[in-house]
Amino acid sequence: MPSLPSVPSVPSVRVRPAVPADAEAVHALVVGLAVYEREPDAVEGTAEELREHLFRPQPQVFCHVAEVDTGVGWRIAGIAIWYVTFSTWKVRHGIWLEDLFVEPEHRGLRLGRLLLEELARVAEERGYPRFEWWVLDWNTPAHGFYRSLGAVPQDEWTVWRVTGGALTRLAAPVPEHP
Repeated sequence: MPSLPSVPSVPSVRVRPAVPADAEAVHALVVGLAVYEREPDAVEGTAEELREHLFRPQPQVFCHVAEVDTGVGWRIAGIAIWYVTFSTWKVRHGIWLEDLFVEPEHRGLRLGRLLLEELARVAEERGYPRFEWWVLDWNTPAHGFYRSLGAVPQDEWTVWRVTGGALTRLAAPVPEHP
């Protein structure tokens, strides 16, 4: 009797809040995201700076990690970095997903979905009516993925940003006119 071809096993996965020891792995995934988004030199912060922000006594930014069981331990393969927002119209907080990234070799294990599900649970548990994020226009695979989850693009809004010299000029006091 011929033997059946072996079917590769699907590794165990899990999602959990990040801990200080994860900072280097989280930072490496932030760099991986920058490369994916065609901005390989855009990451300015260090793993230590990330650790300081994520794990201070009253953090303003949070991170969940998705891990894969490698057979010899758990490996961080995905991140969701987020913070709390506020809607004046709803008079309620919400979640803003700043970064979601899963290593290319671990895509297909549902890690991105698991991270989003966990943040949706956080929003629900806290009574937040909104969970939002940006997606680059050219990232059509992400657009399709998010639509499959029931997310809706907010095309009527345009993101505005002020940085560098423009930010410095805007922050400068306006001279008084006599």
